[in-house]
Amino acid sequence: MSTIAQTILREVSFSKEMSVMDFGSGTGLLLSEITPYIGEITAVDISSSMNAVLKSKIADLKCSVQIVQMDLTKETLDRKFDVIISSMTIHHIEDTLALFKKFHSLLKDNGIIAIADLDTEDGSFHTEDTGVFHFGFDRENFVEMVKNAGFQNIKIQNASTIVKPTKDYSVFLITAQK
Repeated sequence: MSTIAQTILREVSFSKEMSVMDFGSGTGLLLSEITPYIGEITAVDISSSMNAVLKSKIADLKCSVQIVQMDLTKETLDRKFDVIISSMTIHHIEDTLALFKKFHSLLKDNGIIAIADLDTEDGSFHTEDTGVFHFGFDRENFVEMVKNAGFQNIKIQNASTIVKPTKDYSVFLITAQK
């Protein structure tokens, strides 16, 4: 199990009654580790190729999975969630405050976010231009942005370290409540 998933599972008390969204779900690396603990998950990703890989894994997952291909920064869903999770996606989003305000609107009362992403780095994490808008995030500024989006009970902590041949990159997890 990935350290990010372990940290999320330690911080969020999931149940089979919960409705969860995985933002930037990709091929399902994070959600596949969360599905044994929940009843349903909505996987939101803009990439058709990533969604196709995830679709091929659905039969092996332990809960109901709905795949939604959309750009959540430009469109919205007409439902509410108990929890929104995401791993290593936010640095690909230009307007993070607008996204977190959208997360806030998509959560049920007292809903929770559990979002993992890179600490500030020098731009070397991605070796090519892959739609990166942020070279990680300063934790203090990130907490302030989440607060400005309307969240409370904010907690930020170390979640993982991604080891690459030239450098190690630290990853944080932020949790907060609507």
